[in-house]
Amino acid sequence: MMIPPTEDRRWTVARQMGVRFAIAKLAPELTGKAPPWDYDALASEVKRYQAGGFKIIGLEGDQFDMSRIKLGLPGRDEDIARYCDMLANMGRLGIGLLCFNFMAYFGWFRTRTGLAGRGGALVSDFDAERAEALGLTEIGTISQDAIWDNYKYFIRRVAPAAEKAGVRMALHPDDPPVPSLRGVGRIFTSVAALERGLDVVDSSALGITFCQGTLQTAGEDVVAAAHRLGRDRIAFVHIRDVRGTAERFTETFPDEGEIDMPAAFAAYRDLGLTCPIRPDHAPAMDGDYVATDRVDGINVGYEANGMIFTVGYMKGLLQAYGWRDV
Repeated sequence: MMIPPTEDRRWTVARQMGVRFAIAKLAPELTGKAPPWDYDALASEVKRYQAGGFKIIGLEGDQFDMSRIKLGLPGRDEDIARYCDMLANMGRLGIGLLCFNFMAYFGWFRTRTGLAGRGGALVSDFDAERAEALGLTEIGTISQDAIWDNYKYFIRRVAPAAEKAGVRMALHPDDPPVPSLRGVGRIFTSVAALERGLDVVDSSALGITFCQGTLQTAGEDVVAAAHRLGRDRIAFVHIRDVRGTAERFTETFPDEGEIDMPAAFAAYRDLGLTCPIRPDHAPAMDGDYVATDRVDGINVGYEANGMIFTVGYMKGLLQAYGWRDV
């Protein structure tokens, strides 16, 4: 599970569900410490999670401000050097996975986050028209070509460091997978684009985060995409479901969206995947919020009760297809 550095109810619920392994985001705004390029800061978090019953097996997301790297700004070489230090620290501490993205300025983006889903659960959605109506940001228009050049500059410098550290870098597709978001180009919006990203370097350290929901909204057949990428390139799997297209979609529970979940898990079995897999963007359920204050303070997608449903759903499918130690 994605377990936050703040020890809260999600830690308790994860332990009760039998979750033993954590994916973490340890950015300074979340930990109050230096970013993971600082060995002592990262080691202290590893120790703290261990005390709580979890082994950190991966980091996910931007662990510090990546703007200069993704936008090609002065200072990016200094930030890339720090990124390489982070990879070295991860290797020393036995953290073998880094889920990363190259979404510039925006990370994963939604236009609404408090939409009523099944039974009043809270879900998020995306509408390209609503997004574009917000207009350009202060950075103006940035082309796909510029983002692509910045990605190549970055990955050619960090992939060797990942190999040396024994860390697998898993590239996450752009979410939403639209060609441009408020004027900022997006480049990883299909399986073909992800393959192109991997082919920049010849490195066993580089793989894909197989995010089911993002690939589904990109118009990909999730089962066919898994077989196309294969065991060697899928380094991490995100389990979530959606209804809609890249231009307009809504998040759902994993049993009510458009992905054939049993077929997807059968594909993972047939491929012989042994990589980490986690629940992602689960609807917030009753108990995660109060009716009089439905959205404020709620991190729709990462609250405890929705994860209970999704983890149970995942365990059932995993056990049905032969994985026993889940």
